[in-house]
Amino acid sequence: MAEQALAAEVPADANAHCPGTSSETAGKSAACAGCPNQEICATAPKGPDPDLIAIEQRMRNIKHKILVLSGKGGVGKSTFSAQLAFALAAKSREVGLLDIDICGPSMPKMLGLEGEEIHQSNAGWSPVYVEDNLGVMSIGFMLQNPDDAVIWRGPRKNALIKQFLKDVDWGNIDYLVVDAPPGTSDEHISIAQFLKASNVDGAIIVTTPQEVSIIDVRKEINFCKKVGIPVLGVVENMSGLSQQLDKFRFFSPGPDGSQQDVTEQVMQHLPAELQNCIAQTEVFHASKGGAQLMAKDMQVPFLGRVPLDPLLSRAAEEGRSAFGSKGGSVGNNGKELGHQFMPSLPALQAIIQQLMQLTEGTKPPDESAMQNERNGTLHL
Repeated sequence: MAEQALAAEVPADANAHCPGTSSETAGKSAACAGCPNQEICATAPKGPDPDLIAIEQRMRNIKHKILVLSGKGGVGKSTFSAQLAFALAAKSREVGLLDIDICGPSMPKMLGLEGEEIHQSNAGWSPVYVEDNLGVMSIGFMLQNPDDAVIWRGPRKNALIKQFLKDVDWGNIDYLVVDAPPGTSDEHISIAQFLKASNVDGAIIVTTPQEVSIIDVRKEINFCKKVGIPVLGVVENMSGLSQQLDKFRFFSPGPDGSQQDVTEQVMQHLPAELQNCIAQTEVFHASKGGAQLMAKDMQVPFLGRVPLDPLLSRAAEEGRSAFGSKGGSVGNNGKELGHQFMPSLPALQAIIQQLMQLTEGTKPPDESAMQNERNGTLHL
């Protein structure tokens, strides 16, 4: 048994005579020289930690734990985390959303909780609740001024993440969604180590289509493989721009570089039955096949594509759900936010349905419908 535990602490690509990732000499001994994991092992917390027992006990009350990660910033990971939590809550699941982006907490804004504060009880820190079945925890609730910069080194970040995991009283819930910052640094190492014994379901990796993002996302997937976090799948976000045609503005370029607004003329010449069509165009060039080919190459699941959608951006900016409130119907017609068609909604629904199938074993929708939803398209 001891030999099996030691083997589990040695990465597959480690040097010979690796002391193990939890050893006091990990990343520092002579055997670590030149190992691709040396920097990660050297900066990770070492030795037995009594707080890990308290964390494991807290996590026993949570059925499913999902990390939302990305190697690249600005890919819409936090928007996806927030809408995933909203969607699960709308499906009558008990949900917790933990924001471990210490320097750039977004969840208070994206869930409409700005100005809220954390309260303590004998059971620990109480999450801030959006609804009865959706609680949120973030350092954003601890800042006196939301514009204050959090200038912390790694050890202090690690300590707060540990305190979130150890002291927040989520109660008995179905899902804990963890929104992490981009990269593979302190916060990621800490969450991987602190939740090691808590049976994490896995990570969702979010990227945009272009290679400048894919390069860093490959690193994130390799990080997950090294620390033993299963990859539930990859989501290609901002996969083209989708919007109702009547929401666009049209301009005619002049010889001097000026632009004349000709939207009214264009719409007058467009048949009424076509004005509600969805127009879609690519924004980011996927020079090497985008996320789907990358996922195939790295042998991880590809969950689908979510288009850039101004209505989804508006929902995040206003701290609202794209799915309706708890108990509300989540139809496949994408009609939310004042009954306007939201092109990203069918794609998000298909991805979340797959995640629920992976974690709960729920029956997936019709495969042909899922394929249409993955692409975020509506066939007229």
